[in-house]
Amino acid sequence: MKLFSRKQETETGPQAVLEVEGMHCSSCGLSIDDELEEVPGVRSARTDVRKGRSVIRLEEGAVVNTDALVAAVQRAGDYTARPAD
Repeated sequence: MKLFSRKQETETGPQAVLEVEGMHCSSCGLSIDDELEEVPGVRSARTDVRKGRSVIRLEEGAVVNTDALVAAVQRAGDYTARPAD
């Protein structure tokens, strides 16, 4: 029997965090991630449906407008987003 382990990746660098409302399932989070990752300057996005937040990793030196991130979340579906406190 072969055992598999998943090495946890640790990402570093600049990030933005959004509070997101209106998600119901993991597919909601994946849809949001896909839209966020289309925004220029975004390296990756990970949305946690249970926590109601998206962590967006940015390219080094990228300047990304928060409004562009919020608009990307809204394009994904009937969700609302705002910068996390």
